[in-house]
Amino acid sequence: MLLLLETIFLQGKAAGGGGNAMMSQLLLIFGILIVFYFFMIRPQQKKQKAQAQFREGLKKGDKVVTIGGLHGTIAQVEGDVLTLEVGDGKSMKLKFDVNSVSVDATRKIGANN
Repeated sequence: MLLLLETIFLQGKAAGGGGNAMMSQLLLIFGILIVFYFFMIRPQQKKQKAQAQFREGLKKGDKVVTIGGLHGTIAQVEGDVLTLEVGDGKSMKLKFDVNSVSVDATRKIGANN
């Protein structure tokens, strides 16, 4: 970044002291950075925060879908580990990391029911 700013500064000097040209280039760079922040970085941070809140709110009896597509009902939550009951008779229990729950897919099945 520093090299880029130095290059812009040197180009402005070589252009005959075009301080306005240099200033407009700097404003353009800062404008691009602001656009990146508001359209890319900030929405991603909001999405991660919402996913963390969703995963913290998981409790026994919730129906979830894992990232691998496995549907199940939460039988137990111990820290970062979920025990899911799967199958027709709910006879099989599998342990998963909380981060393996697909937030989007789980919300879709919640909307369909």
